[in-house]
Amino acid sequence: MVKAVWVPDREDIIWIDCNPQIGQEMRDVHPFLVLSPRMFNDKTSLVIGLPMTTAAYNADNPFAIAVGMAAGTKAHKVSYVLCQQPKSFDWRQRDAKPHHLKKLDKEIFAQVCRRLNQIIQLA
Repeated sequence: MVKAVWVPDREDIIWIDCNPQIGQEMRDVHPFLVLSPRMFNDKTSLVIGLPMTTAAYNADNPFAIAVGMAAGTKAHKVSYVLCQQPKSFDWRQRDAKPHHLKKLDKEIFAQVCRRLNQIIQLA
């Protein structure tokens, strides 16, 4: 039996290395919420999405969506999706891996998409 090759899909949370970074961009390895569909991600080796962080100052950020407590943190920190930082990365070259949270809740994912649309006004 051939094991299926993992490809990130829309709503997945993955680990991705954001380096190199410039200015206010995130750096190092962070969770990343995937917006692009699996077919696109597979064909292009790119993944489009939004970085996630537990930085507490995002509690006052109108573009950050709180998505719950970050599992595995000793201080029980809130995790945020940063809707103001859409990015695309070559997930294969950056050796992306599935995050243990797997997928974002559909209702919260819809909220993230609405907030992103407020910024870029696609629809």
